[in-house]
Amino acid sequence: MKPIRVLLVDDHAMFRAGIKALLEAEGKVEVVGEASSGDEAVDKVRELKPDVVVMDLSMPGSNGLEATRRIAALELDTKVLVLTVHAEEEYLVPVVEAGASGYLTKTSADTDLMEAIKVVARGQVFLPPKATTLLLQRYKAAEEDEQAGLHLLSTREQEVLALTAEGYSSREIGKKLFISPKTVDTYRSRIMDKLGLSHRSELVRFALRVGLLKEM
Repeated sequence: MKPIRVLLVDDHAMFRAGIKALLEAEGKVEVVGEASSGDEAVDKVRELKPDVVVMDLSMPGSNGLEATRRIAALELDTKVLVLTVHAEEEYLVPVVEAGASGYLTKTSADTDLMEAIKVVARGQVFLPPKATTLLLQRYKAAEEDEQAGLHLLSTREQEVLALTAEGYSSREIGKKLFISPKTVDTYRSRIMDKLGLSHRSELVRFALRVGLLKEM
């Protein structure tokens, strides 16, 4: 098998050297480049197109979180594995939402880094058990918040929301509910204010998540 091509991103040269030695001793990884900042990391990804970026978070200039977002936006096959001193509670959710495929603390690097790289290189997600629990708690809380948001809406507002999400125009919704298109627009505006949404696409996603739409 060809070695996994890795880009190391950390602002401490000595740490990069240690990680490089650790990985290359395995014989299954080729460190194809190094970067000391987020901006440099994005440039190196464009140039080298590595399989995996091992990314620190705390760096001068563009940090690792922003660099992860920018790398994900490139839509390459490159995966990002965050390797940081920060505990999962601090950055896990922002890192996952930014597009990273894995999260590992530096205290676990000596035992888990090689396995984490293999996992994300296969297109899978590497998260420690504690991190998985944190994510489940976060998304359960988000689901509860959305259900609470649904209860803020009147029955008529829920009807307008569901029909809007199904793609009906204000005129069509008005005909179905026996109200004017202008009244439909008023309901829709009120719904978005109550839910803190600003785009129709957000209304569709909300309606799906809370069960107003069973299928699309």
